Amino acid sequence: MKTKTKPFSIRERINSFQYAVNGIQTLLKEEHNSRIHFAAALMAILLGVLLKISTVEWSLISIAITGVFAMELINSAIENLADAFSIEKDDRIMKVKDMAAGAVLVAAVGALIIGILIFLPKLITLVSA
Repeated sequence: MKTKTKPFSIRERINSFQYAVNGIQTLLKEEHNSRIHFAAALMAILLGVLLKISTVEWSLISIAITGVFAMELINSAIENLADAFSIEKDDRIMKVKDMAAGAVLVAAVGALIIGILIFLPKLITLVSA
């Protein structure tokens, strides 16, 4: 059965952006780890400005930061959905939540490695000079 599609609406598109912004605000307000990631992102941006990193390096830092935040948003969405389904201990739900948290960890470790590869040589050169 085919459902009728709504006509395009600029107002609905604008509303969809507001929903996304609400999700990001909720993440930063309710999820403690997201604040740690936010602080790390600010530190990376500050270091990037101070050390005058290249466009390619900015690209890698940007990808790393957005990857971590995207994973954090997905993880939090999965956790909230799972908790809405059942707050009782369920091994299947725990497995899903652990795997989603693992995705955040993988992204964060990847971002850390990118940060080390970009910033450490520049900091060593700066200290050695």
